[in-house]
This record gives sequence, structure tokens and C-alpha cells, in this order.
Amino acid sequence: MDQTLLASLRVVALPMKTKFRGIQTREVALIQGEFGWGEFSPFLEYDDAESAPWLASAIEAATQPKPELYRAEVSVNGTIPALNDVQDLERIINSFPGVKTFKVKVGSDVSQDLQRLDLIRSIRPDAVIRIDVNGLWSVDEAEIFLNSVGEIEYVEQPCATIEELRELKKRVDVKIVGDEVLRKAKDPFNVDLSGAINFLMLKVHPLGGIKRAHKLAEHHNLPVVVSSALESAVGINYGLILAASFQDMNFDCGLGTGSLMAKNVADLPIVDGKITIADVVPNFDGLDVSADRYEWWKNRIMRTSELLN
Repeated sequence: MDQTLLASLRVVALPMKTKFRGIQTREVALIQGEFGWGEFSPFLEYDDAESAPWLASAIEAATQPKPELYRAEVSVNGTIPALNDVQDLERIINSFPGVKTFKVKVGSDVSQDLQRLDLIRSIRPDAVIRIDVNGLWSVDEAEIFLNSVGEIEYVEQPCATIEELRELKKRVDVKIVGDEVLRKAKDPFNVDLSGAINFLMLKVHPLGGIKRAHKLAEHHNLPVVVSSALESAVGINYGLILAASFQDMNFDCGLGTGSLMAKNVADLPIVDGKITIADVVPNFDGLDVSADRYEWWKNRIMRTSELLN
């Protein structure tokens, strides 16, 4: 890895408004190059091999010119954590101004999941609902839930394996989006998605950057939706650039997760359900991690960089 990039390293801790994905604080590492800032933020439990595409994406963002864009702003969905308190749900829903689509985390408790969806529909009766399961269901569990959930736009990664997804697709009419089945694969180009999913979820950092995400989309030849991996404003902005680099984008994208953070390195406001792509210059005031956490991230980057070609 270029030592000038490593010398620019800043590591920040971003507090969450509510616990999401089991975390209350999101740590991210940022590097600066000729073309701006890049983000390296694989979750703490990811090993170096799984983290390598994230570093490739960060380096690309910092050192490569941006692609041609077809729009200056991107429509986004709201993201609803697995919680059922009405006041909390209202607060989170209202933090996505003008958003018409909500992606709801489900999969851990059927009765609570159904109650959460009912509450969201009562708060926003005209909202489009999509659900994200993170591969937690068996085929039978998915079939039962999808037959009782009411109208939804799609279900994201209902089951863990391609074989399960193929079986489920035969049983239900609900559209299926593949996420982990692609980005968790050892070689995402060598995954046969035929008959398993309808749409492909692209997350720019876990997939190794914009160029590689486009190659994957072209290779699998499926309609795509772009989403985030709970990044800072720097990483979200790169996801917005990915979404805007597709001539056709027929879905609200999952790039509004900055609304779940109490503090961030920059502001990317949602206005009328859309976020405008920006030239993000991070503000680090009060966000830097401790010296030992900085060293942890620096060592992680150096180890991970050895895995890049």
C-alpha cells in the first residue's frame, strides 16, 4: 500500500442513535489521496481476507477518477432496525424525510417481525415495504412468513444458500434480492445465481469498488439495487456515486443509513427522499479514536494490504 495513503490515515468512532447490527458505535478508517477520501470500514469481526475488497474500494476512491454519472442525486430508502417501540419507530421513520420506501430488518422473531411491519404500515400507510433477513430463515420458514406478510416490494437474502434460494423462488411469488450470497462468496464471479434471485444487491466497499461492482453486475446480468454497509458519510457518498453511475436505477437505494448515526464526519442530508452527491471533506472534530484503536486499524490495514494483488 502506498505509504502516502497510510500517512493520511484517520480513524473515527461514530455513535449510533440506536443499536443497529448489534453495535452502538461504528468505527471507520479514512484515507486521503489525489481524488479525495476513501473509506475502509469492514466490521470488526471480519477477517483480513473478507476485509481485502473493502481496502481495494478505499484505495480506488482515493486514487482513481470518478466514473461518468447519470444523475446528481439518488433516491434512498429508510432503514428500520429490529425494534418495536412505537415512539422509537416514529422517530426513526421521521429521520428519513420524504422517503417513500422502508427496508425493515426481520428474521429473529416472527411475531415481533410481523408486529413491526404492522406498526410501520400504521405510521406510513402509503410506504413501500421491503424486508431484509440476512439469510436467517430456512426455506419453510421463509415461505410461511412471505405468505403472511402482506404486500412487499422484495425480500433481501431470506435464506443463506443458493440452493435454498432456488427452492424458495419456486414456492413464492415475492421477488428475491441476493446480498450475502454474492458479497460473502470467495469468488463472486464464480457464483451461479440462475433461478435463485430476481435482483442483485451491490455494496461498493464489500465488493471491492465501483469498477468491480460494475463488472459483477455485467457478469450476472440482473437488475441491481445499491445499498450501504453502515459507512460514514465518506463511504455513503461513494455508494451514491456507484448508484449514479448506472444508467438505469429503478429502485430506491439503501444509502440513507447516515440517519441512524448521532454524529458523522460530514452531512449528507436527505431532501424529499433523495441525497445529493457531494465532494465530502471530513470534519474530524471530537471523533478520533484512542491511540490504541488507531494502531489496531493501522495494523489491520497493513495486514490486509498484503492480500491485494
